[in-house]
Amino acid sequence: MADTRVENQRDAELRVTVLGGGSWGTTVAHLAAHNAPTRIWARDEPTVDAINNQHRNLKYLADYELHSNLTASSDFDDLVANTDLLVMGVPTSAFRDTCQRAASSLRPWVPVISLAKGFEQGTNKRMTEIITEELPSRPVGVLTGPNLAKEILAGRPAAGVIALTEHEIAERLQQVFTTPTFRVFTHHDVVGCELGGALKNVYAVAAATVEGRNLGDNARSAVITRGLAELIELGTALGGEALTLAGLAGMGDLIATCISPQSRNSHVGRQLGQGVPIEEILGDMSQVAEGVKATRAAIELASELGVNMPIAGHLAKVIFEGRDPNWAEENLLRGNLGHESGFSPDAEGARRRGTPRR
Repeated sequence: MADTRVENQRDAELRVTVLGGGSWGTTVAHLAAHNAPTRIWARDEPTVDAINNQHRNLKYLADYELHSNLTASSDFDDLVANTDLLVMGVPTSAFRDTCQRAASSLRPWVPVISLAKGFEQGTNKRMTEIITEELPSRPVGVLTGPNLAKEILAGRPAAGVIALTEHEIAERLQQVFTTPTFRVFTHHDVVGCELGGALKNVYAVAAATVEGRNLGDNARSAVITRGLAELIELGTALGGEALTLAGLAGMGDLIATCISPQSRNSHVGRQLGQGVPIEEILGDMSQVAEGVKATRAAIELASELGVNMPIAGHLAKVIFEGRDPNWAEENLLRGNLGHESGFSPDAEGARRRGTPRR
């Protein structure tokens, strides 16, 4: 039923609702407004008024003009009840509550797309798992990739991925978010795309601690690369595909987050590298850095699955135990000598033979 109803909308405009007035939710709403009637839900009336009257989000993106067709509202139930596509742009901490709130108003066949890159605290569940639990009988997917909000709003070229298991729906929604400067690819691997976006934040923080200590580009590059190997190891153990994690949703997002001064997670890492306590770093931030919570989730999931993740493990000790951030030298230079794990001949042979991961 879901596939048929969305297919019937192919020649009609889909009404889009984005829940969340932060920088990324606003940016995605701006993209969708190029192609479809789009409304965004924000909690505070000043943000709603600014979007409607000035075409700007003054709280997060004051210097960037939004599409003139984008409108905003604080009427949650009206927005959810009158949409053909629901986009979840709220942080992971508010994700389940927001889904529960939407459940009574959202029609059964409406697709739900997650923008959040992280895990639920306590359960370590992905956001699409939460959507499936709280909003069943609806197509579920993710929009992700190396996407920095301010660059996209400035009209600089970028690419992303929309992943759903229903390919025809993915193709339809691909058209909603694609603009002349933002290219969207479809993907079938929802799990891999979602894990890439969540786990890359861990290694963005780790790489930035190296930067914060002025250890050089060689060391930072080594942490990024070895971090990618850990990301792929855990991501495939959790059901994602290795090629997905080496693509836009994994490696691409990791690179963008590590090299950009706009990245909140890199900001956290640089401050940690300079010895600033995590409580002070987070207390001074107005937006969420998901990498801190994702680090705890990553090491807990790795422990359950028996996956070795030394970089994530050392970072967790810095964040949660107050360990001296001079961990990169120990991790890179003083570990046991051996093969570059994650790229071993045995692993490559297993991949070619199609040996399943357990």
